[in-house]
Amino acid sequence: MTLFTDLRLAEPLTRALAADGYETPTPIQLQAIPPLLEGRDLLGIAQTGTGKTAAFALPILHRLAAERRRPAPRTCRVLVLAPTRELALQIAESFGRYGRFLPLRVTCVFGGVGERPQIRALQPGVDILVATPGRLLDLIGQGAVALSNLETFVLDEADRMLDMGFIHDVRRIVRLLPAARQTALLSATMPADIASLARDLLHTPVKVAVTPPATTVERVTQQVMFVDTAKKRELLIHLLGDQNIRRALVFTRTKSNANKVCEALERAGISASAIHGNKSQGARQTALSLFKGGKLRVLVATDIAARGIDIDDVTHVFNFDLPNEPESYVHRIGRTARAGRHGVAWSLVTPDQGELLTDTEIYINKEIPKMDYNDFVPSERPPGWRDAGERRDQGLQLANAPAPGEEAPPAAAPVNRIAAAVNPEIPAAADPSKFPGGLVPTKLPPRRMFGRIPTGRGR
Repeated sequence: MTLFTDLRLAEPLTRALAADGYETPTPIQLQAIPPLLEGRDLLGIAQTGTGKTAAFALPILHRLAAERRRPAPRTCRVLVLAPTRELALQIAESFGRYGRFLPLRVTCVFGGVGERPQIRALQPGVDILVATPGRLLDLIGQGAVALSNLETFVLDEADRMLDMGFIHDVRRIVRLLPAARQTALLSATMPADIASLARDLLHTPVKVAVTPPATTVERVTQQVMFVDTAKKRELLIHLLGDQNIRRALVFTRTKSNANKVCEALERAGISASAIHGNKSQGARQTALSLFKGGKLRVLVATDIAARGIDIDDVTHVFNFDLPNEPESYVHRIGRTARAGRHGVAWSLVTPDQGELLTDTEIYINKEIPKMDYNDFVPSERPPGWRDAGERRDQGLQLANAPAPGEEAPPAAAPVNRIAAAVNPEIPAAADPSKFPGGLVPTKLPPRRMFGRIPTGRGR
């Protein structure tokens, strides 16, 4: 068994890891740290919760510890791009924790707060800059920071960047980077646009794809409850009466609904707070701190919190509103069952969401059982739920028996769409000169936006 001490990291880093009780690296850390220590570029495919932040943070800190020199004013030596403010703060905190015995300067910049303190923090130069794309471009435009001396670039949650409409901002930033640099790109999935970006960014990269020992879908006990729209808040309050639900995340589709659900919970005597794009950054950070500290039992959130928020002891996730995209369902329920634990995910499904529920089951290749609960009368079975026979050939092996006289359809090979997204097959290019980095673009099933257009800033 390999230990962190076997990876030959700098003594201040192994001391910090030992103080936090970390002894054994996760699979992605074990595979990613050695090539990054060698200065190689990296393409990492891994879900959140697999330890990927430490996988790139530790080798970066090791190199900075070995090459101790002060950065020039208004420059940075390392740049890490993250899609959301919360994830950027979390990455910066991780750098600070792992490198707390090193004399390094770490700064985090993001939108939603004033620029002046961030500009002042950048003036003397920083070793590590963690940023969201929009605010970084604003600061570059003002001359507050330059990327000409950059040594290492990390693009984290690349597919989330694509989802949120940041991909053009990312490409603008990449054009400002020096050609001689080390680059790491990390993503949970590998859609065609991200594969194309990887070819442009990376030079003969080491490819690391890690699937957790058990996927999130397998570690989470999932159930659905059929309920009329008007009774959803009443049902949520009824369920939260169970004191075994120690810490819960409740997901809604809209910001206004998040506020309404939070107000209903507080009126019922349940400690709750809401985070979404209309909340100030200070309010969002306060709510997250209270939730992590155990002073809030329930955090109500839009999908802004579905990735990058690492809270190990969330016992339950509630899909108050079933998401429009099945991918979002997976990321939501992934907020529980972290660090090898098990968790519970309950989805409140209204009568108009039968087909959406079936799409979700097809995507995860798993039937989500209906939950029977006392003291609450469920709504009728939603039309469109598992009643379209042609859906069976899309990957989900439905348990429904064929109707009398109907010939059973041929059995389709089981499809694990989660494993395919987390650990995609990336074929080597036949002509490396045509495909730099040895990557051939791959294409996952198209995302259905249902009329919604992903925008850039403000989430």
